[in-house]
Amino acid sequence: MTKRCLFFLGISFLFSCSEEKEISLDSFISEGDVFESGKGLMSLGYGLHPLEEKSESQKTLLIGVHGSASRGYEWVYPLQTLDDPEVLASFFRWNDRNCPGPSYDKLKSSIDSMLQINPGLTEVVIVGHSYGALLVSMFSSEWTNQASLSVHTIAGPLAGISSINNLCSYSPPTTINNNVEFYEWRTIKELDVAFKDLDFDPQVINLPGSNIKRLPETYNGRRLGHNWSISWVADEISK
Repeated sequence: MTKRCLFFLGISFLFSCSEEKEISLDSFISEGDVFESGKGLMSLGYGLHPLEEKSESQKTLLIGVHGSASRGYEWVYPLQTLDDPEVLASFFRWNDRNCPGPSYDKLKSSIDSMLQINPGLTEVVIVGHSYGALLVSMFSSEWTNQASLSVHTIAGPLAGISSINNLCSYSPPTTINNNVEFYEWRTIKELDVAFKDLDFDPQVINLPGSNIKRLPETYNGRRLGHNWSISWVADEISK
């Protein structure tokens, strides 16, 4: 092996072993810049990351699951809004350039471990946006924990598209377990830049027992499109 190769291997090792910057909801508030906070979220390694200290008062595990090519900023306000003393707010980073199946398995395993370590957590709330909605929808019929589960899909192309369906062997959810509540928060297709040019609305599926809500045209005086949809839903959930 050449000295040049050894040099680059050494540099790679140093970067891979560098300490990951701690990200917390408190740091979001103090920084005040949602775009910088978003960069912090997306700089996290793949996996489930609590965004605050664990405490005995926490009963609900809240997990945000980002979509494809997320910049993270769209999650700052929703995570702050949904947090309270009884909530352990967390964020799941995953490789959104790949099929969602392997990351679903990783998230499921992480949740199982979190619930085992923290028996005071009796409820899980998972919020998946865009491509992340496909990942979280897999929990609809696969949830076996005693803790109750609420799944929220926001602007999620749950019907799939041909490339994902074929490449990833993806199919829309068809059943919901008894201990699962499933919510579909659908944007107006014509106002959503991710869907407006399609000849069908990929958010629409037939899932018996699902709670469906169509979002309005505007939010805080601006067009309610793809990314801002998470903030609107967070306001609705927190009411």
